Amino acid sequence: MENLFVYGLLKKPEIQKKILERVAEFSEDSIKGYKLSQINIENEIFPILINSKNPRDFVFGLVLEVSEEELKKIDKYEGDDYKRKKVILNSGRESWVYVKA
Repeated sequence: MENLFVYGLLKKPEIQKKILERVAEFSEDSIKGYKLSQINIENEIFPILINSKNPRDFVFGLVLEVSEEELKKIDKYEGDDYKRKKVILNSGRESWVYVKA
């Protein structure tokens, strides 16, 4: 299983069910060096992580346990405006996260 740090719509069980066909096991965590911003995709506003110049900035979220196959499904859901990146969370765990492409 892979760790995936989520901070927006993917935190919602109904979105997870739609994409993964299940609700993923999760725990709380945070990521340093990023801040939450917004992106307009087809006239809808979505949250997105962007690099922060302030090292004290951080974002709270959830870490989902997902399979590699589920990550591919989420890649399609996130589209071209997001890219998946490996990071180290504040807990010290390695995780994937979607950030601004």
